[in-house]
Amino acid sequence: MQDLTIGLSTQGRPITALRIGDGPMKLVIVGNTHGAPEANTYTLAAMLADHFRANPHEVPSAVRLYIIPTINPDGLALGTRFNARGIDLNRNMNTNLDVCPENDWRTRVFGAYGIISDTGGPYPDSEVESRVLRSFLLDAWGAMFLHSAAGNVFPAFCEHAPSIELAQTYATGAGYRYTRFWDAYTITGGMHDWAASLGIAAIVPELVTGDEPEFDENLAGIRAVLAAAEELLPAPEDRRENEVVVPALLWRYWKMHGGNDLFGAPLAPAVVEGGITRQVFERAVLELHPDQADTPYLVQVAPLGRTWTPPGGAAPTDDCAPPGCRRFAETPHAIRGSFAAFWERNGGLQTFGFPISDEFAAAGERRRMRQVFERAVFTQNDDGSIALEPLGWAFLVRERSLAPTAAHQVR
Repeated sequence: MQDLTIGLSTQGRPITALRIGDGPMKLVIVGNTHGAPEANTYTLAAMLADHFRANPHEVPSAVRLYIIPTINPDGLALGTRFNARGIDLNRNMNTNLDVCPENDWRTRVFGAYGIISDTGGPYPDSEVESRVLRSFLLDAWGAMFLHSAAGNVFPAFCEHAPSIELAQTYATGAGYRYTRFWDAYTITGGMHDWAASLGIAAIVPELVTGDEPEFDENLAGIRAVLAAAEELLPAPEDRRENEVVVPALLWRYWKMHGGNDLFGAPLAPAVVEGGITRQVFERAVLELHPDQADTPYLVQVAPLGRTWTPPGGAAPTDDCAPPGCRRFAETPHAIRGSFAAFWERNGGLQTFGFPISDEFAAAGERRRMRQVFERAVFTQNDDGSIALEPLGWAFLVRERSLAPTAAHQVR
């Protein structure tokens, strides 16, 4: 049993989780996505945490159960459905990963009572709370997102058999109505749809009321799920991309961070060395660090940018003023303009690390602008877009040329 702080909210409030059990099957209960209007789901999640803290024997040996009382502590404290930036966290996830276009993320969304507003966020996974959840569910087998108030249980919108079976089991146990999907309006950017697109069995239990925790009903639903966990919860699956097998958790990280568009295709099978699983992609090397489970660093982008030295060192400049420019206490270098926007949108510090140069003009006929980060090198294309340099290709060529079994080239 362990109490964890898995991240911080926009205003710096801790987002916590209780872990019960040590089994391989990670099952996560997420309470209070919608802040104050659904405070009863926070109360329910807290009561469930107290119950399983006192009765850990109810969690099967094959399961690790996590309970997150609130993923939106700012909304709970501020008396709002949204986070501190006015974004609906259950409309902010990147649901463009599945095959159903109807639920794709968008800025203009349906909210409570069918009210339409621009609260989906400026782009998918833009909110710090969404990214905390994205990282924490990377290795999940199942996820249950508590909401109110409708008295039903529904699975992910796209046809995902494990999510459907999980919803039916929970509904039967809790005495709620099973519904194939939320039919009052289309939910876009939903956490359950995002999770299912990565192979996680995902459901939304909707409490009947908006003020009571309905503890007994939901405890019964959870007990029904736990009793059938080995049949209900699918293990993360390896996938094949570019005719190369990608281990399950590396694939999930690759997919949720942009896949081919950001990192490119896998170039070689994964290898395990010193307990770390490593795989080379065109523009990055991804590493699985099992000792970092339940942290944002379970999968990491290898720090290949540190091996790439810009011509002349690219000395830092002083013309940096917010909001268009960002500095860090840890480095004299700043990020600005389109580089800063690309850095932030695609994962920021966790994905790319700190800048280790300022922008500089690369040698060559076109003299494109570049910037070096700990884990990547950004290049500005002729159309103004930003792309990563093919550091994975360079790593693979270097590794193969230095391998003792490499054949000598004769010219």
